[in-house]
Amino acid sequence: MLVFLIHIRDPQFYAVPADGRAKNGNLRIMGFPPIGIMSLSAVLKRAGHECVMFDQANLETPNQVIIEQIRIRRPQLVGLSFLSTTSYPYAKILARQIRAVDSKVKVAVGGAFATLNAQLVKMQCSEVDFVCRGDGEQLILDLLEQLDNPAAVAGLTWTRDGQVVTNPDRAIERNLDQWPFPDRESLALDFIESMPLDVPAVLSMDRFTTMQASRGCPQHCVFCDIPSFNQGKWRSRSHQHVLAEFKHLKEQGYGAVYFVDDHFLLQPKRIEAICNGLIDSGPTIHWGCEGRVDSVAAHLYPLMAKANCRTVMFGIESGSQKVLDRIEKDQTLKEVETAVTNAKRAGIEIVHGFFVVGSPGETVADLRATFDFAARLPLDTFNFNRLCVYRGTPLWNEYIRRNLVDEDRDWFKFFKCSEIDSSCLPGEVINRERSAGFRRIFRYKLLHYPLQTIRLLRRFTRFMPIRDVVHLILKPFLGQRSGPTAAETLSRTVEHAELKDSAAALTQVSDAMFERALAELQAARALVRPGS
Repeated sequence: MLVFLIHIRDPQFYAVPADGRAKNGNLRIMGFPPIGIMSLSAVLKRAGHECVMFDQANLETPNQVIIEQIRIRRPQLVGLSFLSTTSYPYAKILARQIRAVDSKVKVAVGGAFATLNAQLVKMQCSEVDFVCRGDGEQLILDLLEQLDNPAAVAGLTWTRDGQVVTNPDRAIERNLDQWPFPDRESLALDFIESMPLDVPAVLSMDRFTTMQASRGCPQHCVFCDIPSFNQGKWRSRSHQHVLAEFKHLKEQGYGAVYFVDDHFLLQPKRIEAICNGLIDSGPTIHWGCEGRVDSVAAHLYPLMAKANCRTVMFGIESGSQKVLDRIEKDQTLKEVETAVTNAKRAGIEIVHGFFVVGSPGETVADLRATFDFAARLPLDTFNFNRLCVYRGTPLWNEYIRRNLVDEDRDWFKFFKCSEIDSSCLPGEVINRERSAGFRRIFRYKLLHYPLQTIRLLRRFTRFMPIRDVVHLILKPFLGQRSGPTAAETLSRTVEHAELKDSAAALTQVSDAMFERALAELQAARALVRPGS
């Protein structure tokens, strides 16, 4: 059968075209590859099906091109893959466009948001035939075998005789080694590794991709839906299978890999085996990962550095123990300090810290303590995002009990906590303190970590104009009068706090208004499409 797989992205966070094309002719962009549809494509092709992939980050295949290909080629199944609440409106609009051009094609959606809201999605979006819950590899194979009568397909939500049917859950698959490596070569895009900063800070121009060595996280932070999606389970591939994929990627010319595991730093013996295998194989790909500061694998940082681990990202969240306890992070400030310090001492080139601001119960003193804590840590990079709440998280359930959100009316929406929770600081206070906090961090880093800062900036100057690097240093001290640089303007599609804030509002407008705005955005994007 012919299957189309489409990766839905929020246009605010589209990857940015990066310095022309790769040697193979592919458009090069910054951002993360759509590993979900790439994995499904490999599974489908191994089973003998034909698969065509599209990524909405590709300016050369806008929606109208995708729709026209569906009209011409008439696939039996079109799968829409997306992760978040903010991508759901775009998936709904595309599903309607697909249905308008082909009334017979089956349309399926999958991903974390669809899994956690399957019945509600099916009820709201009639153009979607199937909502796929959980892991998709075996599910999509079973669905193609029983496309006209999917009653026996576990993990599927669909409609029969006008009634929504929820088939039994699919058993959690622990044997992840059975699946082929993702189909990275069939998508006409090359990806470039960049940092999650407020500028498009490229780490290298090497061919970049992502890898998933495990799924799930056993922790239960109040703002995270990962435990719900994975039923609280953590599963991993064997170190042999991971090493085989590294070899495969090296043969394909990749130079940088980032693990998208929710918590890579589990099972020390497995991590040790991966690192030793990479060292034994000789010069290998640079790689990065993220994990918790209380990881039992912290003693392996030196080995990871020796195995070409360049980047480690920690979810630090706050510099106030009171706030950490409130969001049930289950870590201490001492553990944060120890993890960051040890990672740097081990030779990890870039240690990044994720922080949230605007948590329930957070005071101005807590917020200032967070920025001061971040300044003192030997972090190379960092970002501070407003805490938001969405369905599937423990915080959402708390807000239901407190009558701050309505389960029936708000299930598909995305709220900044500070807008609906009176125990949070007002938004204007958060923004003011965040601006002041950035100035203190930059000042402290330049005075107390000059060599570390110079090394990082030197890396950035390899791929950014020097004037933008200088502006990066001076911007916090210049106020609003200076305006953004060209690089900062582009970076808003990569990582920008203001756009992340506004993403919440986009989930709360009517579909008609949203569709009009999207049409205007697509028209504007067409003006900058390569070759136009």
